[in-house]
Amino acid sequence: MPDRRHDILHSVSSTLTLQGDHAPNSVHQIVTDGRDGILHSVSSTLTLQGDRTLNSVHQIAEQSHSQKPYNSELLAATNGTDVLIVDWEGPDDPQNPKNWSYRRKWAATLIISAFSFISPVSSSMIAPATNQVASAFGINNDVVLALTTSIFVLAFAMGPLFLGPLSEIYGRSRVLQLSNLWYLAWNIGCGFAQSESQLLAFRFLAGIGGSAVLSIGGGFLGDCWVPEERGQAVAIVALAPLLGPVVGPITGAWIAELSTWRWVFWSTSIVDVVVHIVGLFTLQETYEPILLERKAERIRRSMDAEKAPQRAVCTVFSQDRSWQTIMAKSLSRPFALFAHEPIVQLLGIYMAYLYGLLYLFLTTIPSIFQGVYQQSTGIAGLHYIALGIGLVGACQLNAKTTDKVYIYLKTKNGGVGKPEFRLPAMVPGSLLLPIGCLIMGWTSEAHTHWIAPDIGMALVGAGTILGFQCIQTYLLECFPLHAASAIAAVAFLRSLAGFGFPLFAPAMYAALGFGKGDTILAVAAIVLGCPAPWIFWYYGERIRNSSRHAR
Repeated sequence: MPDRRHDILHSVSSTLTLQGDHAPNSVHQIVTDGRDGILHSVSSTLTLQGDRTLNSVHQIAEQSHSQKPYNSELLAATNGTDVLIVDWEGPDDPQNPKNWSYRRKWAATLIISAFSFISPVSSSMIAPATNQVASAFGINNDVVLALTTSIFVLAFAMGPLFLGPLSEIYGRSRVLQLSNLWYLAWNIGCGFAQSESQLLAFRFLAGIGGSAVLSIGGGFLGDCWVPEERGQAVAIVALAPLLGPVVGPITGAWIAELSTWRWVFWSTSIVDVVVHIVGLFTLQETYEPILLERKAERIRRSMDAEKAPQRAVCTVFSQDRSWQTIMAKSLSRPFALFAHEPIVQLLGIYMAYLYGLLYLFLTTIPSIFQGVYQQSTGIAGLHYIALGIGLVGACQLNAKTTDKVYIYLKTKNGGVGKPEFRLPAMVPGSLLLPIGCLIMGWTSEAHTHWIAPDIGMALVGAGTILGFQCIQTYLLECFPLHAASAIAAVAFLRSLAGFGFPLFAPAMYAALGFGKGDTILAVAAIVLGCPAPWIFWYYGERIRNSSRHAR
């Protein structure tokens, strides 16, 4: 299989799986040498399933693509049966999403960001209106009341485990858009709920549909952007699921105060319809195996069996792509990565803690500003802006610097990039988070001016987004082949934390107060977060080299 990033091909290692009764006895694969067309020996592994076995494998190289256009439809001559292997038309094939124009890439990135934004908005938008929900359904238990918000996030843990594998079978775009329709239907249903149990069930089902972008979104970025350009796109997309839960309560507070809690759900549904319509026209398929399989299918339909010899057509990704095989592998792979990969374990636990803290503060802010500062629902909701300022400010700063830092470190390393070059911003992030927790907790405890806890919230937001962006980009570059599974593993953990943290927050603050409670959270953030960037900076490459999945 040719190296798509370089013109010169010295050796190739490829794996081809053929099924059926017509497996060839020998394969001759056409590859391109970008310098002078000199033949080079290449090695290949051919796995056959059927009644025939392979006796020999031979590969030959074609002339320089400067003399002849690169032909990626690689012909394998056999005694009676030919195999046509379909790949991109060279490293500059415009159909390859990595070669799309910047305009086209950013269109896909921005619509993914919109999907990543609207679903988390729904997750927290009901938080300021929980008192209205409690009155409507007679809910007296604080845990059950918090569950009306956090059960949506519980679905975030479940959905990616099967929606991610489905995207590998049917394509990222199709699964994302159908999942969004599922979310839309049940989110509208939440506004018509007539009981506490109906609301909880509808919220969970809506969360399943809204969770698709958590695993599929990272795959879109990996498909479109090369590592040197990926940082800014990841920064934007990583901001959306964190900014959404902040914007949601701000708007939800005023909607609930001026109308009813039911319009909290209906208003988000209206916005989601707009996002979905835009996505139908701008979001195109990017998953490489699906695109090449479509190309192979076009070739199969164009073949004339009467005028040409029998020929099997497959892609460079050819394997058993049945839904049973893909689901079995993909469902187990996130857990296998977490079980065997220290990178996923440590960073996944830290990301889960970040996400849990975010939702803990999202559900705690009303109790601080309505309880301690005696503010109305609408005014108390405005304090979410402080959290948003920290998220957006740190995100924009990191977006402008992350690719520059990566390129600088890559140049300093002799032109060789490493995933560890994405970690520097994690150092200030791991410090800002505990500082923000301490400021927020003790200033609220002391009843100081409301601006003081707002400053603490802004620092919490800044530390959270810096950690999120660094972890997500690092995982994408450590596990390029299994990026969706790595992200699904950490998404599962972080969603469980986002579900669980708000449930114990009321009891913790009632027993310890805001000062001591947030001090415990700050200490835990230091223990989990501060060592991580240093460990992976110095030992990350060694860990990756011993990994079965990392690059």
